[in-house]
Amino acid sequence: MNLTRRALTAAAAALAMMMAGTWALAQERLDVVATTGMIADAAQTVGGDLVEVRALMGPGVDPHAYRQTRTDIVATANADLVLWNGLYLEAQMEEFLIDLGQDRAVVPVAEGVPENLLIGSEDYDGRYDPHLWMNPNLWSRVVLNVRDALIEAHPEGEATFAANADAYLETLRELALYTTDVLSSVPAESRILLTSHDAFNYFGNAYGFEVIGIQGISTESEAGLQRIAELVDLLIARDIRAVFVETSVSDRNIRALVEGARAEGHKVVIGGELYSDAMGEPGTYEGTYVGMIDSNATTIAGALGGEAPDTGMQGLLN
Repeated sequence: MNLTRRALTAAAAALAMMMAGTWALAQERLDVVATTGMIADAAQTVGGDLVEVRALMGPGVDPHAYRQTRTDIVATANADLVLWNGLYLEAQMEEFLIDLGQDRAVVPVAEGVPENLLIGSEDYDGRYDPHLWMNPNLWSRVVLNVRDALIEAHPEGEATFAANADAYLETLRELALYTTDVLSSVPAESRILLTSHDAFNYFGNAYGFEVIGIQGISTESEAGLQRIAELVDLLIARDIRAVFVETSVSDRNIRALVEGARAEGHKVVIGGELYSDAMGEPGTYEGTYVGMIDSNATTIAGALGGEAPDTGMQGLLN
């Protein structure tokens, strides 16, 4: 009986120690809030077990139009570190985030990229296109900024953050090689990417594609009937046979374009769905940055006459 009691006491003590250790680990983790899924993915990959990361914007969410909720305000106010893209991507949140940064660690990670590598915005004078993640080589620079922000917020984790960042950058180099390879297989005359809005300019620069968006860089701009008519004429004149929808933007304008071309006797198909301003569902390959870009490159190459494996770079695409 005494032996049983002693065993139970020892087991309870061991359980208490384990729970205390778990609690201590949770307490030691850096609480990070990121605006977009792409930034959250970078923070989680670089931060590893030393961070707890939350993304404010999930799959299918348009960051151009997103406004902070009460829950977001509480989460960012309590976070150890807030990471946002900047470059006017989170247009409706910018003032809130700048104000928050007066007394909190709030870092616009894309704004640390040298200006000579940025594309100017036609929609907003003096601003730049914020969609850097469309070029893995440029996004690598943002990952370095994420690493540095984590180190600044949690110096004790510097070795871990540096090692994780190095490993992730190697994966991004492999991704850049894959995307270059499959997209270079698209015939030169077919390298025209027409989508819902101008999210793919860095993609176009990196891979030699002409990019046409029905809307401008921000989805807040409206595409009128005249714009649709002009693009129908363009589809016919240049014999463009495939256009693309985006997961975070309504497909209304793209479908109007397809119907307009069909009315003129020109057949255009929707070549696939692209991830522009948001990643796929959490827990899926497309719900990671690497999977997002792999999916885009594979979809575009396949739809425009190039050669790409159906399952992508790592054989993980559905």
